[in-house]
Amino acid sequence: MDSMRFAFGRNWRQFLENLNDDRIYAAEKSIRALFRCDRLDGRRFLDIGSGSGLFSLAARRLGAVVHSFDYDSDSVACTASLRDRFFPGDRQWLIERGSAIDESYMSRQRDFDIVYSWGVLHHTGKMWKGLELASQTVATGGQTCIALYNDQGGASRRWTAIKRGYQRLPRFVRPAYVAGIAAVFETRYAIGRVLRGQNPFFSLSASNQREERGMNAWHDWVDWVGGYPFEVATPDQVFDFFQARGFQLQFLKTRQGLGCNEFVFEKTAAAPALTVRRAA
Repeated sequence: MDSMRFAFGRNWRQFLENLNDDRIYAAEKSIRALFRCDRLDGRRFLDIGSGSGLFSLAARRLGAVVHSFDYDSDSVACTASLRDRFFPGDRQWLIERGSAIDESYMSRQRDFDIVYSWGVLHHTGKMWKGLELASQTVATGGQTCIALYNDQGGASRRWTAIKRGYQRLPRFVRPAYVAGIAAVFETRYAIGRVLRGQNPFFSLSASNQREERGMNAWHDWVDWVGGYPFEVATPDQVFDFFQARGFQLQFLKTRQGLGCNEFVFEKTAAAPALTVRRAA
């Protein structure tokens, strides 16, 4: 599987070259909105799959005690570079390399006030196991934010083929491959907005979901087209999965097409012992 795994960290390194205050403020705003708070002072924040490190940085700036980890060593380096830049020598921000589907590693992560995993677990190759292990890291009364690719049925199967195609291409061809696919979809969205009497350039696609979070459209398209392994889930599947584990839904944003469904759950009770399984 690793031979087909997308180099997420390499993409994040390029993204950080253009990181600015506006993107950092947007990430902070996103966290405040998701968890309905102004600050996170003293709250323990677990960032599962920290990627660029932007949301770990945002949580730390909001006062959280942060633990970031990622499977991709380049992503770990990206996160560390942000800590060194903005919080040098900080003991309230721990960064490690670890896997969200490693039971031994995840068993040591416990009782976090906030567990954040945006667009990560569907790239592990074992999404439902990742969700199970992530749910066990949340303290009773704590919250988790999970974002997962929306199940589009046949369209999702076609995207799987597109992503595998990206991985089989020589590296120098991949940017053109991404640009061609992005152009088709962005044009389609723009035409649709024109027909509805809207500005065609205001909100072209699901990539703007990342723009709202301080990301940018190009690196989002690279992540989307190249991101493999790739799994999907319906909102009902995710809701049922967490409800069975003692969680209550606090926030839900669904997507009809491309993009991630976003969930915020609160852990309201200790969950019964359950076997890791794929939701029905």
